[in-house]
Amino acid sequence: MTSLAKIESALPLPVTVDDILAARTRIAGSIVKTPTLISQTLSDMLGCKIYLKFENLQFTAAYKERGALNRLLQLDEASKSKGVIAASAGNHAQGLAYHGKRLGVPVTIVMPTTTPIVKVTQTRGHGATVVQYGEKFDDAYAHARLLEVEQGLTFIHPFDEPDIMAGQGTVALEILEDAPEIDTLVIPIGGGGLFSGMATAARAMKPDIRLYGVQAELYPSMYDFLKGADLPCDGDTLAEGIAVRQPGDLTRRFVERLADDVLLVTERRLEEAVSLLLQIEKTVVEGAGAAGLAALLTHRETFAGRNVGLVLTGGNIDTRLLANVLLRDLARSGRLARLRIILQDRPGALFHVARIFDQEAVNILELAHQRIFTNLPAKGLSLDVECETRDRAHLQRLIAALGEAGYEVAPIEVA
Repeated sequence: MTSLAKIESALPLPVTVDDILAARTRIAGSIVKTPTLISQTLSDMLGCKIYLKFENLQFTAAYKERGALNRLLQLDEASKSKGVIAASAGNHAQGLAYHGKRLGVPVTIVMPTTTPIVKVTQTRGHGATVVQYGEKFDDAYAHARLLEVEQGLTFIHPFDEPDIMAGQGTVALEILEDAPEIDTLVIPIGGGGLFSGMATAARAMKPDIRLYGVQAELYPSMYDFLKGADLPCDGDTLAEGIAVRQPGDLTRRFVERLADDVLLVTERRLEEAVSLLLQIEKTVVEGAGAAGLAALLTHRETFAGRNVGLVLTGGNIDTRLLANVLLRDLARSGRLARLRIILQDRPGALFHVARIFDQEAVNILELAHQRIFTNLPAKGLSLDVECETRDRAHLQRLIAALGEAGYEVAPIEVA
């Protein structure tokens, strides 16, 4: 342990449960007390009892407005008059913009250029001035700090401020009061503000509770810090809300002291979790909001037999991206498929193939012939057929029937 780490480990943490209780009183009436509900289907599927905290039902569809409001309410009059600025991939931005407008505080938000358009549009819709800069959160953050000085604004950090953490900690007060039998919390980590606040409250309420953080595999910044690892921190993740390259100076102290572990999840598991929550719970979550469920899908043995609380942290996902996620999930489950079939280029060839699809009761959605850009002989062609089946077994029966009829067929797989 370095000298700095030893000093930090001896210092008291800058947020206490009393701060979180005060934040709850401060923001009461302006924040939705979202429901905590058992998911019987997910519980049966994963072998543990799963409680979902629906923070995607906040007005701005994310928990972030808790911390944002707690911070805004403690500004002095001069700071309120000049306005505030923040860097955000979207949810912190919307929380500040919405409550800033309610309180008459001008808000400027610097967002990465890669932020989903739904978040940009909604932030502007709440009355904020939006500046888009850089591809990553860190680029937007650096630009916001420059504008802070140039324009004399108050910077409000998305995660590394005590008032922000205290506001986010109110989520834990609610979920453990509604479901005191919860013995494990699984909390998404980007910069670590939500984990810091929730873990502080949870440890005060239930000292023996297990606390797990979750990060996207492409952005393992807090994981690297805790494990002394040096995994790359980059890529185009579905969970852009937790795509943070550098953990907070304050929040890493909370995670180091309070977390039982930090787990990593792949993009495929994030996609699966988003799809499951929509299909089973009929609720829309963004990638970061599904990270907790993705952790359970990935590390089932860790949570077997536990009473697990998951926070659905946000629901601000671009509709086109959501459609892609759902279609990819259908493809992986075999309900949607694309088959490449080699045919002879002669009359009736397509008819004979289509007859097999009809016999197997498979719906054809789209056809594409390829005669030119292929290494087949001049009298051959490849036919790509996009089709809809009941399940993977149904798809395998179709492939077998095509093979028995003498056709060379291969599925085009989704990664």
